[in-house]
Amino acid sequence: MELKVPPAGESISTVMISEWLVAEGDTVSEDQILVVLETDKINVEVPSPINGQLTKILKAPGDDADIGDVLAELSEGGASGKKEATPAKDSSVEKDNSAAKVSSAKPASSKGSAKAEEPIVSPAARRVLDENKVDAKDVKGTGKDGRVMKEDVVTHIDQAASHSSGSKATPSGASPSKPREAGGESSSEGREDVVSMSPLRRKIAERLVHAQQTAAILTTFNEVDVSAVKRLREDYGKDFLDKHGVKLGFMSFFVKAAVEALKAYPAVNAEIRENSIVYKNHYDIGVAVGGAKGLVVPVLRNADQLSFAEVETGIKDLAKKAQSMKLTMSDLEGGTFTISNGGVYGSMLSTPILNPPQSGILGLHNIVERPVAIDGKVEIRPIMYLALSYDHRIIDGQGAVSFLVAVKRAIEDPARLLLEI
Repeated sequence: MELKVPPAGESISTVMISEWLVAEGDTVSEDQILVVLETDKINVEVPSPINGQLTKILKAPGDDADIGDVLAELSEGGASGKKEATPAKDSSVEKDNSAAKVSSAKPASSKGSAKAEEPIVSPAARRVLDENKVDAKDVKGTGKDGRVMKEDVVTHIDQAASHSSGSKATPSGASPSKPREAGGESSSEGREDVVSMSPLRRKIAERLVHAQQTAAILTTFNEVDVSAVKRLREDYGKDFLDKHGVKLGFMSFFVKAAVEALKAYPAVNAEIRENSIVYKNHYDIGVAVGGAKGLVVPVLRNADQLSFAEVETGIKDLAKKAQSMKLTMSDLEGGTFTISNGGVYGSMLSTPILNPPQSGILGLHNIVERPVAIDGKVEIRPIMYLALSYDHRIIDGQGAVSFLVAVKRAIEDPARLLLEI
């Protein structure tokens, strides 16, 4: 029986083999995940259709494949239950590589103290661990049953490098800014690592260039005093958490403020479709969140109909799905407007790029205490810079500035959000 690349979404025709969770010769059970495929939007886990044995792997990690291509061959029978996976064979790993011992090891006992249980490590992750001399026990796994995936190792190495500029924080053979990854080509002098772009990164590059080439992108700026929002969070944050089970953050205020501003200035919620302008009467807000493989923009549906608690819960759930690579195509498609919060990474000011075919994106930044004039006196207030990038083909300058002022007014006087004025 052939294991083929399954359909992964309406707009996806090509995938990249991310990693095999089993090796040739392993017995497998029906519905056991055999391989993870990476697309330009989501990861796809491919299960076994039968109880049997994986007899031959035809596509190695890093290979591209089209929908319907054969990934591997299976033989039916011989598997009464799920067998713990062993690392898949790879041309870059010798047959007697000790990495084959890492799958779901049981705690070893000794006369002294019991040895800690070895984590389950995917084959691709094991290669990155070995190349960078990192202990698997130090890496938090985000895969199924806590499995350590390749992206977990890369994230761990990045974080270690960012927390220290010393040589001890830099893995062997890797620069502080980028770890060596399996499948990469190294120059003879070890001064460069050449790593194939993932489908997600390729798609991001393609979309950003397309946006720059096809839209007349301008950015307008303003600043907002978030004192009132901070007071609300301080006064009611605990009660909000106790009642709704989620923290009252800043994002719910900005989502609600953006929705009210979009209602007042519908061109910002529109898009160009061929020779027509399509005005949207719904408010599906894309919220940029950090995922396991980079920034993604899942969509908060019908944000105008959601309460503050529902907005916060929705964003939290989407962020969790992004971190665990569980986002689906429906989570990512159909947004009408985007909010990107670079402030969580320390950004003071930026010019966000449109997320086509949307015509507007609101950029939030870090909050810094600054001296400002209040009624003729200088006071220290928590100030955030706002940026609105917009498509000048649809939105004129006055509309863009007015939209941003409407957001500013709602944040500085949150009662407006409750009264919808």
